Amino acid sequence: MSRTDFTPYRRTTVGFDRLFDLLEGQVRNNAGDNYPPFNIERRGDDNYRITLAVAGFRPQDLDITAQQNLLVIQGKKRDDEEVAGQMLHVGIANRGFERRFELADYVRVDNADLSDGLLVIDLVREVPDAMKPKKIMVNGQPTLTAVPTDKDADAA
Repeated sequence: MSRTDFTPYRRTTVGFDRLFDLLEGQVRNNAGDNYPPFNIERRGDDNYRITLAVAGFRPQDLDITAQQNLLVIQGKKRDDEEVAGQMLHVGIANRGFERRFELADYVRVDNADLSDGLLVIDLVREVPDAMKPKKIMVNGQPTLTAVPTDKDADAA
């Protein structure tokens, strides 16, 4: 088992405890279960896409729950209909699953679509206006900017 030690970083940073706990938890919880396989794609500055290969699952077999900073995708195993013949090999997984994705602040699920055995979940980050950077005026005055004068124009 690989263990990541963030102690040197914890000594020199303030307020990042949640991030380090999250990273250490991911290392602990990733026990090697890679079902179903998935991709995470960045589609722009504030747009992301998660694609899961969920062949054999119907929309009613999937449960997607988004809560603050957590996206949980569950696939519920269903009883197979009776097959006409005898199965000699079963290589297509038909087992239930649960995938958890930790989301950054202000990331929300925009859309979910199931097509051709792929579950596509689009995410978007929407930072509230109150949290966006803003200019601060000193003494209520705008900051100074250089304005060309007639002397500058004559020198050129």
